Amino acid sequence: PEATLLSQEMVDGWCSKRDTETNNSCRSRIYVVASFIRYLRKRGKTDVMEPGIPKKERRTYIPHSFTDTELVNFFHACDSLPSEHLTPEQRSRKITIPVFFRLLYSSGIRTNEARMLRVEDVDLHHGILDIHYSKGHAQHYVGLHDSMLELLKIYDAAIRKQYPDRTYFFPARGDTFHRRNWVQKNFRELWDKYNHSHATAYELRHHYAVENINRWTDEGFGFNAKLLYLNKSMGHSTLESTKYYYS
Repeated sequence: PEATLLSQEMVDGWCSKRDTETNNSCRSRIYVVASFIRYLRKRGKTDVMEPGIPKKERRTYIPHSFTDTELVNFFHACDSLPSEHLTPEQRSRKITIPVFFRLLYSSGIRTNEARMLRVEDVDLHHGILDIHYSKGHAQHYVGLHDSMLELLKIYDAAIRKQYPDRTYFFPARGDTFHRRNWVQKNFRELWDKYNHSHATAYELRHHYAVENINRWTDEGFGFNAKLLYLNKSMGHSTLESTKYYYS
């Protein structure tokens, strides 16, 4: 924190691959630093060398392919949380869980985008989400299905009674947003209640992309326009990123 100059030791120490990282996650983390140092070196502003960037690895993970029965089971579990003798946190969870996961399912937004939605980012009049906190800093907009919009309105009215001046649309204790492990823990608990396969909450995003694309058979030239709309709604920077979900 007290350093006034960028040093090779600082760069090499921070950019070295961590035991908890894959090559690809390390590349994503350090690429901005490597780019910045390249920028400085071209202008004679530093003698620090660019960090070595690990070789890109081909991903072998195949996302879960949800069945209709699995999804019915999961949302039934979401809707069946206990109703009696609830603490304020449990009451909030019962209200939030069915809506939060249906939002992921119906809009394809990332789990962190849903967690970090602010009240001001949700337009309940026009049915639009303004996504600020995305992968990187790519702001984008998401149009909600009419049924999801109505559900959000009901949720908003209910949660306001408990958090009248909340900052985040899905508030956690202390006027903050839910953490990643909140999503993982709740999804795992409710998914495993009636299903036996392995799945994650993020894979609802994959499902959203695939289900949309599968509906566009016989669209002709309209297919390309729909793919572009999907690309923008999902916050992808290139069409290849959207196609990757399908492949």
